[in-house]
Amino acid sequence: MFTNVREQLRTTLDEITEAGLLKPERVIMTPQSSNVSVAGREVLNFCANNYLGLADHPAVVEAAKEALDRWGFGMASVRFICGTQQVHKDLETRLSEFLGMEDTVLYSSCFDANGGVFETLLDAQDAVISDALNHASIIDGIRLSKARRLRYANRDMAELEARLKEAGDARRRLIVTDGVFSMDGYLAPLPEICDLADRYDAMVMVDDSHAVGFVGPTGRGTPELHGVTDRIDIITGTLGKALGGASGGYVSGRKEICELLRQRSRPYLFSNSLAPVIAAASLRILDLLETSGEAREQLRSNTARFRGEMARAGFDILPGDHPIVPVMIGDAAEAAAMADRLLDLGIYVIGFSFPVVPHGQARIRVQLSAAHSAEDVDRAVAAFVQARG
Repeated sequence: MFTNVREQLRTTLDEITEAGLLKPERVIMTPQSSNVSVAGREVLNFCANNYLGLADHPAVVEAAKEALDRWGFGMASVRFICGTQQVHKDLETRLSEFLGMEDTVLYSSCFDANGGVFETLLDAQDAVISDALNHASIIDGIRLSKARRLRYANRDMAELEARLKEAGDARRRLIVTDGVFSMDGYLAPLPEICDLADRYDAMVMVDDSHAVGFVGPTGRGTPELHGVTDRIDIITGTLGKALGGASGGYVSGRKEICELLRQRSRPYLFSNSLAPVIAAASLRILDLLETSGEAREQLRSNTARFRGEMARAGFDILPGDHPIVPVMIGDAAEAAAMADRLLDLGIYVIGFSFPVVPHGQARIRVQLSAAHSAEDVDRAVAAFVQARG
């Protein structure tokens, strides 16, 4: 049987390659950092979600080592059987306090967190209204529920209102949006979304994976930035980006929602507990975030510097002030080729193309980090100019 399937799959893979859409994996031979070794050479890393430079921070590594001795390597269980240690409860409490929410539930990843919310809270009597550019984990999570599915164009408040009117007969209405849209670096208009939610009696859910830790005055994400924390019902996020870059996710929100997730959410009930070493290291990361804003300031400075210099060099970059900086190329093959040229020049970036972004909107997504120096940023700009030819 597989002989025929093999040929079919090989044809599909050949088509992906011929279209310039193949996504090879480059192997890093060093810890994740601003400087990494790829294919035996040291390059500047401008494609990781290591926003605050914490992936190899000495205090985080030390906390992880201490946790191995105290808590062991893994739980070998799900949470409700024998997979809950005090370190898990401590992290849930700290995340709730940090985000300004009533309660928090830990998951193996934010993908799992988003996969566990919708089918738990919503059924055929309900409606979920989702931004068209929401992350794939939200899209897949919505598919798991029996709720009516409505979509509005990215950040289009008129269309969101139309969808809310369309869902007027639903028992429950849930608006869901990314806080920051990861391919564009654009921020969701949370105040306007909350106003519409109030008007049409809807709940609001925000996936803030690309914001928590560094967006907002104290790094508490887009709800803090917009002053709407108390108006958000659910925040999902990851420990795998700014908060250390390892793995793990969470749902933080209203107490009753979190209590029901603990009883009914399938990715929570049927997945092993978050590794205790990650939970303990995440607690140390929250200590760092709450005692110093130096990394956030460095990240903002690096972002402004790169955006300004790239604009002056004539590159087409999407506007904004987020450290995700999409350099628009258009053609998928050219985006991949330019990323290869940049790697030859010592700058590690990745070209993004369909299906990650729409056809004709291929780009190189540059991601700034607090671990970058001003000289690193200037070197990246110079390499882009040289690679452009």
